[in-house]
Amino acid sequence: MPTIRDTTDVLVIGAGVAGLACARDLCTAGLTVRVLEASDEVGGRMRSDRVDGFVVDRGFQVFNTAYPQARRRLALRELRLRPFTPGVLIHTGSGTLRFADPSRRPRALHDLLPGRLAGPRDLLALGVLSARDMLAPVRFVKRGEDRTTRTALAAAGFSDDFVERFFRPFLSGVFLEDGLETSSRFFHLVWRSMLRGSLCLPDTGIGAVPRALAAGLPRGVVRLETPVERLTDDGAVTPGGDEVPARAVVVVATGPGPAAALLPGLDLPAYRVVTTYYHVAPRSPLGEPTLLVEPRRRFLNTCVVSDVAPGYAPRGSALVATSVLGEDTEGREATVRAALGEVYGTDTGGWSMLTARTIQAALPVMTPPQPLSRTTRIGPGRYACGDHRATGSVQGALASGARAAREALRDLGR
Repeated sequence: MPTIRDTTDVLVIGAGVAGLACARDLCTAGLTVRVLEASDEVGGRMRSDRVDGFVVDRGFQVFNTAYPQARRRLALRELRLRPFTPGVLIHTGSGTLRFADPSRRPRALHDLLPGRLAGPRDLLALGVLSARDMLAPVRFVKRGEDRTTRTALAAAGFSDDFVERFFRPFLSGVFLEDGLETSSRFFHLVWRSMLRGSLCLPDTGIGAVPRALAAGLPRGVVRLETPVERLTDDGAVTPGGDEVPARAVVVVATGPGPAAALLPGLDLPAYRVVTTYYHVAPRSPLGEPTLLVEPRRRFLNTCVVSDVAPGYAPRGSALVATSVLGEDTEGREATVRAALGEVYGTDTGGWSMLTARTIQAALPVMTPPQPLSRTTRIGPGRYACGDHRATGSVQGALASGARAAREALRDLGR
């Protein structure tokens, strides 16, 4: 692809997935674009680091192959995706049960039989809910009544016991809140994507996704280690006083903090905070690529990420990722490690804590009524995109970046 020219039509501030998607669409439309990224790598919150030979994502994240925006923009085979088991393990006081899609794993039907995980009422409700969300046109899902997920599950006929044993612990790790207060429309879209796709991790870490998006841009479009201090009528200014001009448009595609600083008065939601602990074990305590949850609220979820994607850990060791709501407070890691010993049924005394990653703005709060998409147009020549302008997911961020490009092109008469 051609090298970017010196003159620039559009500045995109931030090289997360929303900014990269926006830049790609604007470049495809024939505009000259420059992406300014403050850090030393693309990806924003969707990044992976190397720590003592291990791959550490900045918070536990997964990639869903059913995301339409991702399928349109990425060659999935090149990401070297490694799938999770299509289901989840639930640690209860009487043992561990498996919830799995019986259409993909018929042998897992045993754990769904009445008297174990679900009763006849819950199995019927599950079948009806899943068939509707998977098969109905997506417009019906998007236009449905919006209420809390807990209210929607009760209205769908699920028992309180099943909601507490399965839905609440599982969805807590998706919504990053444990009260099921998130928008039911968002829940239905998430459930639909899980039924239609596979949850995966790239073998080199979740950062492979934004790197692949960046690789599709013309050479020279992305400029790393270039923070922006403020916007001007003519473009942007860096902390060192350098001016970066833009003839037509500036798109702010940063996290909520920088976005608020660059665009005073921008309407932003509150955000969920999550911490992920990464432990190194001499061997896998599970031996399969499956997510594990428990109803006691001691953690959101845990998995042996090196069982999913072997590239996350050197040979002869295993990497366990466990997420909790909120900050990494004193003594919390020890409490989490004790809980892991119980749910994995192993002695965790020999495990070492590799690192902890706290993400302050991991996911926007999405209580009803929750718009599934919002305009990115902030003012003349000013646009903002990211998960705060759409549903809080990779799909939502990509779709927001695409919308910013469409709205900018429309305003420019292109």
